[in-house]
Amino acid sequence: MRRTDSASARPGEVEVAASVVVPTRGRPQLLNRCLASLVLQRFDPARFEIIVVDDGPDDDTREVVAGWAAHTAGQGPRITYIPSMGPHGPAAARNHGWRAARGGIIAFTDDDTIARADWLKNGLRAFEGSVDAVSGRIVMPLSHTPTDYELDAKQLETAEFVTANCFCRRQVLDDLGGFDERFRFAWREDSDLQFRLLEYQASIVYEPKAVMMHPIRPAGWGVSLQQVKKVQFDALLYKKHPALYRRKIRSKPRWDFYITVAALFACVITAAAGATAPALVAGLLWLGMTGRFCMQRLKRTSKAPGHVAEMVVTSALIPPLAVFWRMVGAIRFRAGLL
Repeated sequence: MRRTDSASARPGEVEVAASVVVPTRGRPQLLNRCLASLVLQRFDPARFEIIVVDDGPDDDTREVVAGWAAHTAGQGPRITYIPSMGPHGPAAARNHGWRAARGGIIAFTDDDTIARADWLKNGLRAFEGSVDAVSGRIVMPLSHTPTDYELDAKQLETAEFVTANCFCRRQVLDDLGGFDERFRFAWREDSDLQFRLLEYQASIVYEPKAVMMHPIRPAGWGVSLQQVKKVQFDALLYKKHPALYRRKIRSKPRWDFYITVAALFACVITAAAGATAPALVAGLLWLGMTGRFCMQRLKRTSKAPGHVAEMVVTSALIPPLAVFWRMVGAIRFRAGLL
């Protein structure tokens, strides 16, 4: 039987209904914008608090939080700064935050989001009856034809459950043990929590009126190559929840990447051995698979010359990098083929 949430208010204090947890690391300007939107929530400021967990403490971040805490003292929500001597990753930072929280409901977001003024009110309103967790709506505005990076990031809008905008009863987090801190990057830790909530038979509802704006941050040339490293944590998610991973994340392994890399290796090896015909066949297969991948990425994205050049180069590099990091994850977490 589940235990009920216990009140944390002392005599004479107003009970805190919710605690907003914001992990951050080295982005004081974005955090400042996020906190500005949180302190302006149309919700009784005495009934919610904001907890900022700094995963790799620095003076600029500490000063931003201190400035807002001083600004809201006595007239706004209580704001707490927690240094986490990391970096340990956002999963560990969120655990630090909710475990220090006073609210019975924990609201999670990121430091690069902007909450609409009624975000918290609408998110909390969705907790009726036996609801255990709420997933809010993410909006990532774009006014132009996106780049591949922007289109990929915009998929967050259709994700079922993301830590940039979700709410969970503290008691449920306590029962589950919070986030799995082995997810060291901002990748798949939210899916892991969602899958564990489903296995816990938690009631999860979607509340479209709890809106969080999530502007897409500018990114440099070749950003996709930096992000490939994250796929190693797919192995951990797959090991923990193989059926849910296949149903909700990826229905089958990335055979296209494996074929592309196998063709590349075959071309190099046969060419080195002087087998011209097999090398030519393997090379054409690699070229065809790489071209197919590149065209898929360009289908709905910008055709600017610089972006096209980026897609050509990175489409050749991503498959071998992705296979490498998938193998790293499979070995590290002793998981099956991804």
